[in-house]
Amino acid sequence: MAKVLEFLFDVGSPASYVAYKRLPEIAARTGATVDYKPFLLGGVFKATGNHSPAEVPAKGAWTSVDLARFAQRHGVPFQRNPFFPINTLHLMRGAAGLQDDPRFMAYLDAVFEAMWRDPRNLGDPAEMAPVLARAGVGGDEFRALIERDDVKARLKATTEDAVARGAFGAPTFFVGGEMFFGQDRLDWVEEALAA
Repeated sequence: MAKVLEFLFDVGSPASYVAYKRLPEIAARTGATVDYKPFLLGGVFKATGNHSPAEVPAKGAWTSVDLARFAQRHGVPFQRNPFFPINTLHLMRGAAGLQDDPRFMAYLDAVFEAMWRDPRNLGDPAEMAPVLARAGVGGDEFRALIERDDVKARLKATTEDAVARGAFGAPTFFVGGEMFFGQDRLDWVEEALAA
């Protein structure tokens, strides 16, 4: 039976983007199924007392360089977003709302790439329109989706569940009951999937 790799992420996390781009190859090599679980990183930080590396100038600068090295090593196009950080609540509600929709992966592709490959200010509705169009999602549809109570509840529940399971940042991975944190731990994730 194929193993399941749970991928807990926020599109505002550049490390989540690098992991997202690497996961298809890992899944192909191991035969694993990836379970994409959007959560709200700001909510995780608040619940755990953690903070973004961007809030610590020396750590933020180092993290950017280190992440660019990982992206280059793994052939992931990456460009730091000059508008970072932005509030990703609307983006993550969109992901939660589309999770069972056939457009889910197209939405993730479009948003992740607009954040970290061809940077846009996704906090600006005018910048969101072409990104949503690429995913096949209309602007009015998106605005209605992210205001639905069930979508809000789903994102909140996924975030609370992640914290209850020990998550403190993004990306977080689970293979069985074992947790791994950070895109730089994907070698260990792959080993766990292959075991």
